[in-house]
Amino acid sequence: MTATFDNYLHPGKRGFLIGIGGVSMSPLAEVLHGDGLIISGSDMQFSEKVAHLESLGVPVFIGHDSAHITPDIDFVVRTAAARDENPEIVAARAMGIPVFERTQAWGALMKRYKNALCIAGTHGKTTTTSMCTHILMAAERDPTVMIGGTLPLLHAGHRVGQGDTIVMESCEYYDSFLSFFPTIAVILDIDADHLDYFSDLDAIKASFRRFARLVSPDGMVIANRDDANTMSALADLDRPMITFGLTEEADVQAVNIVSRGAQSDFDVLHKGQFFTHLHLQVPGLHNVKNALAAAAAAITLGISPNAVKYGLAGFQGANRRFEFKGKFNGADVYDDYSHHPGELRALLDAVEPLGYKRVILVFQPHTYSRTNALFNDFAEQLRRPDLTVLAEIYAARETNTLGISSRSLAQAIPGSMFFPTFGEIESLLRASIQPGDLVLTVGAGDVYRIGEDLVSTGK
Repeated sequence: MTATFDNYLHPGKRGFLIGIGGVSMSPLAEVLHGDGLIISGSDMQFSEKVAHLESLGVPVFIGHDSAHITPDIDFVVRTAAARDENPEIVAARAMGIPVFERTQAWGALMKRYKNALCIAGTHGKTTTTSMCTHILMAAERDPTVMIGGTLPLLHAGHRVGQGDTIVMESCEYYDSFLSFFPTIAVILDIDADHLDYFSDLDAIKASFRRFARLVSPDGMVIANRDDANTMSALADLDRPMITFGLTEEADVQAVNIVSRGAQSDFDVLHKGQFFTHLHLQVPGLHNVKNALAAAAAAITLGISPNAVKYGLAGFQGANRRFEFKGKFNGADVYDDYSHHPGELRALLDAVEPLGYKRVILVFQPHTYSRTNALFNDFAEQLRRPDLTVLAEIYAARETNTLGISSRSLAQAIPGSMFFPTFGEIESLLRASIQPGDLVLTVGAGDVYRIGEDLVSTGK
């Protein structure tokens, strides 16, 4: 019989985590160590997370070496970035030590919580997981949290709590979320993305349906009633389900929406009855819907309307989600993680009513495969700002086998500009930014550095 991670969740078991300083791996190490397992690990570089683990008594090697894997180790957990040729993985397999993916480990841990709230969707996962965290903290539920970005409330992207609830950002890439065991599964939306893994939109919808069916018959699926792909994927699902959205057919609905600049006020109805009034400090209808998803999760968990109200009133966004960086020459500089045409559309819909004289968008596409597969959709959105400046594609995990460049996008967007280096982009911005402009650095790579350089010398 193939070993499962559950077999190793016992005090005294020895585990080695490869990439232990990572955003998802370091909290995993902390939880396992706290449960009495003997944990050690390795990472490519020293970091604050590594220092924190060492302060707890978790030994960490810097660099990867087969000598780190000793016969007394019971299991190994690998970060997603660790390839099969990693010397520690090679050594573990040679010794017959089982090697697990980090999602398998988190999935096994999830079973120990009464409430496992998993937030999935092509767009909005980090923001909605962060909103749920704010609500759970306001409700004093002492949650364990795993977010794919930094939340100012936590000063981190994770939290190890003692309560009976875990909230996890749950990604569909490589079907990762199919290793989880949600009692509540939130599906925010379904869109064509990660087409280097999924064959087409139908394959993505099938993956989300399998994720929803992981919920036990006494659990709950929370779905976006306004998103046709989500409702199609979940048609005739044999699981309890509640919906959220702006339409009257939604179980959890926003009405009386009033937007003032970057803030929104609205009432939340649950099955037609007033639940609470929400004040959001993040812009856009997409964030109204994210807040509705978080409210629907709170309703499912039996959390009071006041905790939802006050939890979300204090939410000012996660890092790199319309994050204010500062000012330069009288212009506001914001950074945003959007790296898909649907996310760009939501971002631009949110900022266009804010009253800036011009919107200057600096965009760094993320991965060659995504840029190629969604080229026309990117071009359509990138035509909308007053000025679009393109940085070269951020390769991430890929090599450029497609021969594509941001120069190709620039040629499809009248009036746009392409520069191969950040230095050239900064020089253009310094010469052209005017008081009253909104400058957006956008993308999942390192484009944020441009805005940070600007504001460090701003006026």
